[in-house]
Amino acid sequence: MTEFKDVERELAGFRRRLVVVGLVVLLAFAGLFARLVVLQVGRHEDLRAQAERNRTAIVPVAPTRGHILDRNGVVLASNYSAYTLEITPSKVGPLEPAIDALSEVIEITPRDRRRFRKLLDESRNFESLPIRTRLSDEEVARFAAQRYRFPGMDIKARLFRHYPQGELGAHVIGYIGRINAAEKTRLEETDDEGNYKGTEYIGKLGIEQSYEAELHGKTGVEQIETSAGGRAVRRLASSKATPGNTVVLSIDARLQKLVEDLYGERRGALVALDPKTGEVLAFVSKPTYDPNLFVEGIDQESWTALSESLARPLLNRALRGTYPPGSTYKPFMGLAALETGKRRPGDITNDGGSWTFGGHTYRSHGDGGLGAVDLHRSIVKSSNVYYYSLANDMGVDAIHDFMVPLTFGQLTGLDINGEVRGVLPSQAWKRKAYRRPEHQKWYAGETISLGIGQGYNTFTMLQLAQATAILANNGIKHRPHLALAVEDSVTGERRPVVREPGVNLNYKPENVAIIRRALVGVTQEGTATRVFSGAAYLSGGKTGTAQAVTIGQKSKYNAAALAEYQRDHALYMAFAPADKPTIALALIVENAGWGAEAAAPIARRVFDFWVAGLYPSEADLAHVRAGKGGPPVGKPRPIAEVPDLPAPPSVGASMADAAAPGPVQLAQTPVPAIAR
Repeated sequence: MTEFKDVERELAGFRRRLVVVGLVVLLAFAGLFARLVVLQVGRHEDLRAQAERNRTAIVPVAPTRGHILDRNGVVLASNYSAYTLEITPSKVGPLEPAIDALSEVIEITPRDRRRFRKLLDESRNFESLPIRTRLSDEEVARFAAQRYRFPGMDIKARLFRHYPQGELGAHVIGYIGRINAAEKTRLEETDDEGNYKGTEYIGKLGIEQSYEAELHGKTGVEQIETSAGGRAVRRLASSKATPGNTVVLSIDARLQKLVEDLYGERRGALVALDPKTGEVLAFVSKPTYDPNLFVEGIDQESWTALSESLARPLLNRALRGTYPPGSTYKPFMGLAALETGKRRPGDITNDGGSWTFGGHTYRSHGDGGLGAVDLHRSIVKSSNVYYYSLANDMGVDAIHDFMVPLTFGQLTGLDINGEVRGVLPSQAWKRKAYRRPEHQKWYAGETISLGIGQGYNTFTMLQLAQATAILANNGIKHRPHLALAVEDSVTGERRPVVREPGVNLNYKPENVAIIRRALVGVTQEGTATRVFSGAAYLSGGKTGTAQAVTIGQKSKYNAAALAEYQRDHALYMAFAPADKPTIALALIVENAGWGAEAAAPIARRVFDFWVAGLYPSEADLAHVRAGKGGPPVGKPRPIAEVPDLPAPPSVGASMADAAAPGPVQLAQTPVPAIAR
């Protein structure tokens, strides 16, 4: 039987399907249109920005760090250009095989590997880290020819910090190093974070740290058009970086070098100030170190040598080393006696060689002593008995209160970080310093040693130099400072660093004059007479010897029987010329014995330099380094005739030329890939 199709029903079904398909197509197109509207209208700006970012990249431009100069224009810190070979560990894979392969093309020393490993431990693995610096043009060409073999490795042209004077003044200048985690966190908490984009270095110590804001400069930016592979094609726009400013110091590099040469291999510190202004003329800590070691990341071998040395070259002894002042404290005790009325200039104390209090005998000048001693003679001949008695009469709190304005046991406010207070004892100090009640009580016998600068007294050479400068300036105190001026890198304008006016401590002029005359007497008839014989000027000073370890009451000091680090320290405080001082100083030579033999001779050569314009002979330098003391040996030389002293750049030469370790010819800088 033949079946006939229901044409009408099939046509109706077809029409329904056609309508459904049409609706689906229409809805699809409507969806596409709606999406197009969203993308083209609603998200236009956002997508346009994304496209622009894919086409371009914003690259920070690190500023050139500012120079550091001495008062005469001698370059103490500058920059030089060099090629570096850098590795981004996250893009390399197994590091050791890659470095081994690299060493077949470019020399990689064991020291380079150790330094790189240290940087790697301190950094994130996506950072670019230098494994070689100061590449020659030949080495750059060799690597460029085989660059395809070394993904994650590239040549970059960078500016490096350089300290052309090496170890000279390292504790003052400080150094720069890679920004660590703590510093990064600190920057993130301030408004300065953006200014450190594109740079990995920051000042760590000294002037480099304290004047970071002036030296760093302002970071610029470049807008770079890039290819699909992330390679830079061309520069679209740029905002130049502003170089850091130049910081001019009050330090005289020639004087600094003289003092460091006079110390030789001995340990110690010297601070010299201009008493009229507070300018620091020399700031010496020995032994010292080469800050250039830290610029590229110090290797473990060098770090171990510095950090584990018994001589502690990384310790800034002038700023952080605290010592008993010994007899250099006596002039200030004498001034305290006059100002508080505890002594008159003519009051006599019998110095029989010892002084007994509470059953304890305090030693002085042997069994014979000095006999009848007034204030002048107590300083000139350095009587201990006079000051034992004086300290007992004054009491610890009166001594403390008088010494505070002189900055003993206080922060002087020097413009570099890290200064320590030392200890200026008082009853209140002892209650805070000790936990056990029986140790918190102040005993009268503890006051006696304070009079001769022993006992709990421990001060820095900066504090002792500051007190000496106040005395030399007739009781007017200026805050010590290292920075003289800041020179604008753009305008070249030099602006002085603003300082507070001097503070008058209101000592009676006649009392200050008495102490100053006694200090001049030390160099004419006292303990420093031999050292200053033949000097073309008058100076005032006081020798000192301070115990490094306590010697028993019934024992006599015998240097030969003690280990070198247990022997007495040699100290000297002084100013010159005596009538109108232009320099005041304090110094210590650790474990060197008598101040007149080891410390005063250094001061004599400093004054010869500063006041008379004379530089020691080579024989005399060796003589002083050996601790032989006495007046100059051989014929002193005019400063202008001494070779190899630090000098400012010659006329027509740039500071960079004068400071760089050698000419570095940079070829066209390879354009780096832009990190996404």
